[in-house]
Amino acid sequence: MAELRRALLDRGHGEDEVEAALDRLRRERYVDDTGYAERFARSRMANQGHGRLRVRQDLRLRGVDRRTVETGIAGALREVDEKEIVDTLARRYWRQHAAVEPARRLPRLWRSSCAGASPPASSGEAVRALATVERRARGLEPADDPGRPW
Repeated sequence: MAELRRALLDRGHGEDEVEAALDRLRRERYVDDTGYAERFARSRMANQGHGRLRVRQDLRLRGVDRRTVETGIAGALREVDEKEIVDTLARRYWRQHAAVEPARRLPRLWRSSCAGASPPASSGEAVRALATVERRARGLEPADDPGRPW
């Protein structure tokens, strides 16, 4: 809604005219900030691997109010498994940076995960799991389930 308001004002429409148009769009359900926030959060989490902190920041920058942002994120998290996203991104990062020594790769993975603004607890679980996989691969730790390397 804030982006639309800003765009209309930038095109020279008057404040009263813009507010009237936005009220009408709201009444006729053409504009729905809560639905937008939920779709945006779901898309960013599932398709781009963004964590809820990053999504929250992006929505706030787009002018969505705090309560609507939280409602949208909560709705998205009912459909998207944030832990699974963090795990997938961590595995991808680990494979793509296989040439880097594991002792250097783990801190880099942590920073990368936090840059995606995943909750530190989720990021920490992924990093710990990869560290365990690495130790098992080196024979420093017994495998719990030889069929599952992760």
